[in-house]
Amino acid sequence: MKTGIAIYLGLDNTFEENIQLIETAAKYGVQRIFTSLHIPETDKSSLKKQISEVLNIAKKNNMEVISDISPATLEILGIEKFNLSAFQFLGIQTLRLDYGYDAEQITKFSHNTKKIRIQLNASTITARLLMELMKLGANFANIDALHNFYPREGTGISEETLVRKNSLLHKAGIRVGAFIPSQHRRRSPLKAGLPTLEMHRHNDVSLAARHLAAIGIDSIFIGDSLPSIEELETLSQIKENEIEVKAQLLSSDEFTRNLLSHTFTARVDEARDAVRAQESRSLLNGTCIKSANTKVRSYGSITLDNEDYLRYMGELQIIKMPQPADKRVNVVGKVLNNEEFLLNYIIPGKKFSFIFE
Repeated sequence: MKTGIAIYLGLDNTFEENIQLIETAAKYGVQRIFTSLHIPETDKSSLKKQISEVLNIAKKNNMEVISDISPATLEILGIEKFNLSAFQFLGIQTLRLDYGYDAEQITKFSHNTKKIRIQLNASTITARLLMELMKLGANFANIDALHNFYPREGTGISEETLVRKNSLLHKAGIRVGAFIPSQHRRRSPLKAGLPTLEMHRHNDVSLAARHLAAIGIDSIFIGDSLPSIEELETLSQIKENEIEVKAQLLSSDEFTRNLLSHTFTARVDEARDAVRAQESRSLLNGTCIKSANTKVRSYGSITLDNEDYLRYMGELQIIKMPQPADKRVNVVGKVLNNEEFLLNYIIPGKKFSFIFE
């Protein structure tokens, strides 16, 4: 899973805060930096003064810089004509073509010899544009995509839209990124968060990022100006191709606690009533599970079959259909209520694990 931060020169942060953010993010393994060079509220004089040094610090930390550009960017940077060499000289490795560029121009840019990658706007992508790029022979190996973020409340896209756009791009072999908000310092002027999905606007970094990972996003950026150290650390721990759900632990048994720390795989023969772990019974290694906390199994309950279930002892499930109490089944945990929606993504063959509060 690639991760990223956002830097907005000439906006909220001081020059020193931006440098500190880059260096701290790098320590936590963040690989990418998104920056926009055409935000209306930007102090353009500050941007021009700071951009070279900020990009140099990013280069020293081996971080890929993605610049969101439009034809107006050329004027801001004092570039008379679109010239990839100028962006290469600045230290920008990826150009996100926000608007003002057609399929022919994108195709031409994708074949550049300056080792500059091209990034499409994933939120506005259409099947027609992708077909045009294919017909024109665009170099898809040099193209990826990134969704928009949405500063105004109520304007973020839906999960359905994101999944639909991602499907188009993934079928073309294009990796896709998206933004999540910070709850620490939010970017001006609205300071309402910078999520791609509207549903993430008030979510913490952990839940929003784990949701995007569950959907199949390839790269996650914190969109706001100055995420906290805790948020950067949380972002660095997000796992790709694995559903992580927070839960309450309801067992004090040491063996049970250790067993629940494993990563599991949902069985491919999907049960109607529960997610069944493929590996749990094989992890017993001769341990006998005694009967304990055999209560009613509500939606999101995490259960472990005890010795009374004979050869099913060690069967781990996450309940999808409420079940009555059964003396053969221990309730060992409960998925947090606001995390239950993540269970929808644990499809057959998918890896999953628990984060216990």
